[in-house]
Amino acid sequence: MLQKKISIFVFLGMFVWAGAEEIVESNWDKSLLGGVNLTQTGFDNWVSGGENAFAWQLNINYKFTQNLPKTTWSNTGKLAYGATKIGDADTRKSVDELKIESVLTYKLGSSINPFVAVTGKTQFAPGFNYGDDTETQISDFMDPGYFRESFGAGFDVREGMKTRLGLALKQTSTTDYPSPYADDATTTEIETFKSEVGAESVTDISITVSETSILTSKLEMFSNFKSLDETDINWDNTLMIKVSALINMNINVKLLYDKDLSTKRQIKQAMALGINYTFI
Repeated sequence: MLQKKISIFVFLGMFVWAGAEEIVESNWDKSLLGGVNLTQTGFDNWVSGGENAFAWQLNINYKFTQNLPKTTWSNTGKLAYGATKIGDADTRKSVDELKIESVLTYKLGSSINPFVAVTGKTQFAPGFNYGDDTETQISDFMDPGYFRESFGAGFDVREGMKTRLGLALKQTSTTDYPSPYADDATTTEIETFKSEVGAESVTDISITVSETSILTSKLEMFSNFKSLDETDINWDNTLMIKVSALINMNINVKLLYDKDLSTKRQIKQAMALGINYTFI
């Protein structure tokens, strides 16, 4: 089963990287940025109290865009993983995300252009719900895995801001943890795969706040045609502040809403200072 999960994501990755042999051509704009953040605290006979702590996080972001007279093919990816260890407790992951996206846009010579897009999202390692004395696994690699295929029209709203709107197909795939990701609680049969048809809206913003700071924001919304009043929202915001040539500070705030998972909005905030390196 693990091989099947890997093969699904590899297939999508191959689609995104299908033009790799042509990347050396001048019509490709390339960006590959990696960073690592470390935090450590140690105590020895510290009468005020405290616990030893160690945390690390690895981030890799890439963007390969091919600009041709009639088309633009943009391929982006985000890989993030981090863990924290406090005192004698076991190491627990703090960040875990694997996401790739490919968008092909046909240029009509205006600010509104048709597009087709595919997106895949999952995690690297198992996820746990930690109780007082127990830990319960609730997720794993490709369990769940989210995929979207969409087509519609893209709009260049202004410099640094673009949005697209269209018809989308969304699939949620699970194996050992169907609930609450893919299973419909209203039926007696346990479902490990869910397919939805709806409308998708994706807005990308990149703003230069100052000479040393950039704000990027990505707002993704999906509305199932069966329940248009229940819109899934994924809003990812990152403020990157350049401290020196190699050291950056990143402040990330992510807001999620999916009624199938929780009737309340979910918020995750992280701030990290570490070494970043631009490979290409």
